[in-house]
Amino acid sequence: MRLYNTLTRQIEEFKPQDLPKVSVYTCGPTVYDYSHIGHWFNYVRMDTLIRTLKVNDLQPKWVMNITDVGHLTSDADEGEDKLEKGAKREGKTAWEVAEFYTRDFLEGMRTLNMLQPDHMVKATEHITEQISLIKKLEEKGYTYVIDDGVYYDTSRFERYGDFAQLDLDEQQAGARVSFNPQKRNISDFALWKFSPKDRKRDMEWDSPWGKGFPGWHIECSAMSMKYLGQTLDIHTGGIDHIPVHHTNEIAQSEAATGKRLANYWLHSNHVTIDNEKISKSLGNTVHLQEIISAGISPMAVRLHILESHYRSQSKFSWESLRAAHNRLQDFRAMAALRWQARPTVGDSATFALEDVPLELIRIMSNDLDTPQALAFLSDINNQVLTVLIEEDMVKHLVSMLQGIDDVLGLDLASIQDITPAQKDLIVQREQARTSKNWQTADELREQLARQGVGLRDTPSGPIWLPL
Repeated sequence: MRLYNTLTRQIEEFKPQDLPKVSVYTCGPTVYDYSHIGHWFNYVRMDTLIRTLKVNDLQPKWVMNITDVGHLTSDADEGEDKLEKGAKREGKTAWEVAEFYTRDFLEGMRTLNMLQPDHMVKATEHITEQISLIKKLEEKGYTYVIDDGVYYDTSRFERYGDFAQLDLDEQQAGARVSFNPQKRNISDFALWKFSPKDRKRDMEWDSPWGKGFPGWHIECSAMSMKYLGQTLDIHTGGIDHIPVHHTNEIAQSEAATGKRLANYWLHSNHVTIDNEKISKSLGNTVHLQEIISAGISPMAVRLHILESHYRSQSKFSWESLRAAHNRLQDFRAMAALRWQARPTVGDSATFALEDVPLELIRIMSNDLDTPQALAFLSDINNQVLTVLIEEDMVKHLVSMLQGIDDVLGLDLASIQDITPAQKDLIVQREQARTSKNWQTADELREQLARQGVGLRDTPSGPIWLPL
């Protein structure tokens, strides 16, 4: 299996530390608002990583965090905590906001047929671990205290700019007048923020440095170490995490342990709408429920995400989403053939259907090449829909569908047979067509469509597909 490693900027053979086990950490959502389609591109892509590891007979242990405190509106440790901001917006407590949007995110994962991480870990449930890590950094001389919190001194970590290939001298020279004059370096970041003296926050805890709350970055280091050890096999996240969040994770983790934080880093690229990055600040977000309400199935959303490579800058549009919906219908028509097998005539060709999952694994093992995997699957789909399925091919088709689901998560194997009454409507329609009673045939077709059953007429007779 080969993966592009942000650490080395090249595709490498993946070599876990302790075969067949693989430790994987994914930066999860900040739960102050609904996740938008750009977020879901990232999470579905990471889900395909886990699926690809599994079909390669590896045993991933997957941890994803829930940021429910400490993520300020600015990566420069300025502005308001996003949870506090969400609480003001909705007239709720920060705790209520975090709980609501956490539940919504978990429901979105289920809707998109994502695998469940082994551990979904909340920042608020690991304050003790975060304080312990800050104390360790303090003991080693990496921290200092200013008026608003405890900060990490990035000048003490010589490799600070290496991961993101940052020019720190240029950053320092270009610092704005508004730069906090108490910070030693513009790149220094908060490990612990002090509560305001004039009001009580919804989320605050006692610490050796005073009442407050953890910075955004410290949670991932503390929780990944607790559940996966000091060195991860794979760390994943969005490409926007590279210059700040992941750079800071590396600095604080490796300063504390003296070991590499992760051997492989995978980053999902940006998603654009009308050539602009999807962003709440730009007001161009599209939410999952909005798409589903427009009549697009969740699996079409998943398919649309898989149509672009995780390292490419992808484009989202309603037109491309509808095209993905049509492509999914083709795949579902193929899957429904398991219930419509023709009698076997002689030695039928199987198209080597049982080999399809192996080819998908081979393709996906080359840096998660989902566009190529779908191109291959579309070719197989066209062949099967042209020749249809005979009875002795059904077991091969069922095995193939499960293999596709294991790798791509399109839920094709779950398609069930239609009812005897619906099959009778199809027979009646064929009788009407034979009698050239086109009006009745059209009415019966529309009746089936209202029941979620579509029809395709072929030289061998009609086949049905789920709508």
